[in-house]
Amino acid sequence: MRKDASATSSGTPCRTVQAASCILVARAPRAWRPLPVSPPGLPRPWGWGGGGRLVAPAYVRQGCEARRSHEHLIRLLLEKGKCPEDGWDESTLELFLHELAIMDSNNFLGNCGVGEREGRVASSLVARRHYRFIHGIGRSGDISAVQPKAAGSSLLNKITNSLVLDILKLAGVRTVANCFVVPMATGMSLTLCFLTLRHKRPKAKYIIWPRIDQKSCFKSMVTAGFEPVVIENVLEGDELRTDLDAVEAKIQELGPDCVLCVHSTTSCFAPRVPDRLEELAVICANYGIPHVVNNAYGVQSSKCMHLIQQGARVGRIDAFVQSLDKNFMVPVGGAIIAGFNDSFIQEISKMYPGRASASPSLDVLITLLSLGSNGYMKLLKERKEMFSYLSSQLKTLSEAYNERLLHTPHNPISLAVTLKTLGEHQDKAVTQLGSMLFTRQVSGARVVPRGSVQTVSGHTFRGFMSHTDSYPCAYLNAASAIGMTTQDVDLFVRRLDRCLKAVRKEQDEEAVVSGADDDDKTEDGDGEEQALRVDGCSS
Repeated sequence: MRKDASATSSGTPCRTVQAASCILVARAPRAWRPLPVSPPGLPRPWGWGGGGRLVAPAYVRQGCEARRSHEHLIRLLLEKGKCPEDGWDESTLELFLHELAIMDSNNFLGNCGVGEREGRVASSLVARRHYRFIHGIGRSGDISAVQPKAAGSSLLNKITNSLVLDILKLAGVRTVANCFVVPMATGMSLTLCFLTLRHKRPKAKYIIWPRIDQKSCFKSMVTAGFEPVVIENVLEGDELRTDLDAVEAKIQELGPDCVLCVHSTTSCFAPRVPDRLEELAVICANYGIPHVVNNAYGVQSSKCMHLIQQGARVGRIDAFVQSLDKNFMVPVGGAIIAGFNDSFIQEISKMYPGRASASPSLDVLITLLSLGSNGYMKLLKERKEMFSYLSSQLKTLSEAYNERLLHTPHNPISLAVTLKTLGEHQDKAVTQLGSMLFTRQVSGARVVPRGSVQTVSGHTFRGFMSHTDSYPCAYLNAASAIGMTTQDVDLFVRRLDRCLKAVRKEQDEEAVVSGADDDDKTEDGDGEEQALRVDGCSS
């Protein structure tokens, strides 16, 4: 009879797999439970002790000790359920992933699958790309549920959610109760939250939404079947801030029972700044209205995370959603839904229909284990330093062109530089500047002309991209996001400098040509007038 690939020569599972299987005994544990320490005297994985007949026993023992150092790291992860302080090397990571993968039925040596979904993959390249985790995560009724035929993938899902929860706490939201990774980007993840709230508030039709000019935020509400009620921001200095009076007045006008939730935002493009989360949380608590926060790329900002923590402390925040790619430098396609009420987050996970791709969970698991908590926190510290450096460089450059860096101290990630001096045909020049930057391989910078009009899902936004109907000037955005380096900043500033010079030069040339045309018209007019005088005299 053939033994499973995860067993030793004596038929006993290796220590890593045996410890891992303990996690799956309890069904969907609400909190991470420390694993029992395995009893001493377990056989070595794959019976390496027998290798002493082929190679000197001392060498085999040395090799086994080296392997046990890898196993020790894995055991600590399984016992504590927290991100290791120091990152793992690739050999430990691959050992861990391979041992998890062979716990899935599609990798059993003697497996005989006769169902419609048995983890069959036509391309071996595709199988290797996914480390042979083919079954995905969750079951048809719950994305966080354990799959009987995919113990390894289920364990991967549980560990990833536990590590992400640990990182959210380290980043500043200390009292977050639960979270899970969902294989959808931020917009659809927000939609999932709204659909979950629908069952709790059947009379609700509206979502109160302080304006943020980002299409997916707006569409997330419309897709869920609700009517967004747009609250225009107020201009305070250069900053666009939440109009709290307008939010409360709209709740009173519509009636609290008709409002599904307040949908607020932390991370955003300057000159808009994060919403006044603490005050909004208090309003929501007073009126008994749920509060969902779009924290798309806010995990990397201690200020954004502090706002969420404080909002939950003084008022009400039901869920906050953040992107995986923007905060953890992994491919697009995943998000984290987190909150302060464990049962509500579990309700959201159960709302997800069907199983889900394990790719986003696998990506963020590999990333966090590679970095370790110390490595990730170091990236957050460096991002904050890059923000200061980018700010100083843009301030110097803007002053050289008689522009200025907008004063937006409440925005910890994004910066904005005015574009007031680009001439009469400002919109054309602003758009041209954006095109020039893009063709020179500057990505992520945004130029925002005045008066742009955009219709999104039937709603017309005036001054679109500027978060208000009429911001006083056109401007350019740049952001200091996680992973940015000093070289990125220097190269961007140099290319922006060249583009501004090119736009100014072209404008000067057009002005010269326009002036010459005006002189020609004047001379032509004088000639005609003189001819008329001559004709008058001769008659």
